[in-house]
Amino acid sequence: MSIREEIEKREQMTLIPEARCACRSLGRLEPEEPDEIRTCFMVDRDRVVHSKAFRRLRQKTQVFIAPFGDHYRTRLTHTLEVHQVAQTIGAALNLNVNLIEAIALAHDVGHPPFSHAGELFFNQILKEGFKHSAYGVRVLSRLEMHHGRPGLNLSREVLDGVLHHSGYGTDAPKASTLEGQVVRISDKIAYVNHDIDDAVRAGILQEEEIPSACTQVLGDTNGKRIASLVTDTVRYTRQQLEQGVRDVSLSPQMDQALFHLRAFMFENVYLSEVCMEEKRRASFMMEKIYDYYIRYPEKLNPFYQTIADQEGVQRAVVDYIAGMTDDYCIDTFQQLYIPCSRVSAHLYKK
Repeated sequence: MSIREEIEKREQMTLIPEARCACRSLGRLEPEEPDEIRTCFMVDRDRVVHSKAFRRLRQKTQVFIAPFGDHYRTRLTHTLEVHQVAQTIGAALNLNVNLIEAIALAHDVGHPPFSHAGELFFNQILKEGFKHSAYGVRVLSRLEMHHGRPGLNLSREVLDGVLHHSGYGTDAPKASTLEGQVVRISDKIAYVNHDIDDAVRAGILQEEEIPSACTQVLGDTNGKRIASLVTDTVRYTRQQLEQGVRDVSLSPQMDQALFHLRAFMFENVYLSEVCMEEKRRASFMMEKIYDYYIRYPEKLNPFYQTIADQEGVQRAVVDYIAGMTDDYCIDTFQQLYIPCSRVSAHLYKK
């Protein structure tokens, strides 16, 4: 028996029946020989961490575009906070934490530069629309490379979790695994609370402005709110599972409080004039870069020219821009549109 098989056997013996054990995975789009030590979900996690798309999250916006200071969240630090919350909930529910880890680390790789500003721009130009969750599946399945072939060839459960991590409310489709549902709710718990912290740091929001109806239920600090939400998720989900309801969720009271807190953040932070002005500038830059490469697709590197040949120029240009970090996008705009001297300094004569 291999070490991987030992781990899989241990999963079957210790995880709850509703968990997705690695040995029951639906598999990959392209069959592979199993690893000697790692389960399929452990392999997926490692492939995500070593991907370029994951590393780029370090320089992609969470809420505030190019803020001064080292303590504001980026997409990478947001991802790590989601990962931490999800691991805690998953362990408390006795689910497969390896699968949770893979989904959590991959969930936001589909975000374009400047976060939701970039998403809104692509939504306007693509007739089929643009959702970072669905685009994340494309990044993982088509644009990343593994062993010289397109795509990381991740397990179907991981791709399903990435696809369904976004959205709020009972009408939004949920992941087919409880592990994917854990990441979905952890995303909400993490971003609403850490965005409050960043907004207070930026001077856009004061803690005292948070509605008392929310703080009385959730708590009056970030730590208390996160602890309340995590604890409630675990307890309520356990109750649901005991009653045969296969669903990871908050209790109605806590869910309502989080929903109102999220609505408060949209009104006072996400759609504030400060954020909207930066989003307009970001959209302007992306539009100009898009226009340039639509006119001159031959300027794209060979990888994206291949996509242009196979799937069309617009698809290739969108893929190229969506993969950019904030800094690279700004630098590309400057190179294409900001005048600079082409005369070498040593040739300059007074």
